[in-house]
Amino acid sequence: MTSLPLDWVDAFTDRPFGGNGCAVLHGGAVLDDETCKAVVRETSLVECTFTGPSDVADVHVRYFLAGGEIPFAGHPTIATVAALLHRGLVAGETLTLETKAGIVPIEIDRSVSPPRIVMTQNAPLFGVCPDKALVADAVSLSPSDILGQPQLVSTGLPCCVTVLKDRAALERAVLDPEALVRLRTAMGRGEAEFAEPFLVTLEGATAAGDTYARLLLPPPSPPEDPFTGSATGAMAAYLWSKGLMESPCFIAEQGHGMGRPGQAQVEVLGPPEAIRGVQVAGQAYVLISGDIHI
Repeated sequence: MTSLPLDWVDAFTDRPFGGNGCAVLHGGAVLDDETCKAVVRETSLVECTFTGPSDVADVHVRYFLAGGEIPFAGHPTIATVAALLHRGLVAGETLTLETKAGIVPIEIDRSVSPPRIVMTQNAPLFGVCPDKALVADAVSLSPSDILGQPQLVSTGLPCCVTVLKDRAALERAVLDPEALVRLRTAMGRGEAEFAEPFLVTLEGATAAGDTYARLLLPPPSPPEDPFTGSATGAMAAYLWSKGLMESPCFIAEQGHGMGRPGQAQVEVLGPPEAIRGVQVAGQAYVLISGDIHI
């Protein structure tokens, strides 16, 4: 039996039971894939992280869904750094994480409590633009509910950024798994590859927000992600590049309809035609600490 320290962290919130939860297993990067997936299924969370030593960064981080490993994820990055801070494993104001999507630089703002954690995501990769009707079908909406052209965008993990005309459309969205398969096929994405529409409106869930988003997920993941930091970075790059935001700095909100409100401070780095990265920042609340025996 292996025992590892574990922290359960709510990311993109400063209070318990908000934002998006993630279990961080310190020293768990050596575990085999099946064990990591079993841990995620046991928690019923969308993702968990598993840390270890790195030869190229301060910490090695592996990210797992219930269905398998992914190269990067936003809210688990915030959660992982919060867990490291909670255990006194970060001495300075900066940190680097080794991920399958590359080295992720982290800045820590200790002037607020809990500290604000700033991750710099990769320069965006803009991919295919799927048929609007296929995207609409995947979330049980009409093409007329979608503004502009949806597009696959990645700042570390791809998603299909889809801007909706209003909050009413956002709230009506329901995932259709069979239609999602058709969308994946049309986009050339495999079953294990991300193609889910990241749905966003250009109004906040609260007066403080500038955008409000949802991400609906197929099994074996939970049906909806409370806050999606990687997709927020991709969405920010898309909105800035398309001229849909007046400022590269804005407040992104997600999870309010689930009773798990989350908020991120976002800054797109560089002009719309030459984005060199996206900073996504948020706080995190360490909810549970203990050990896992597996």
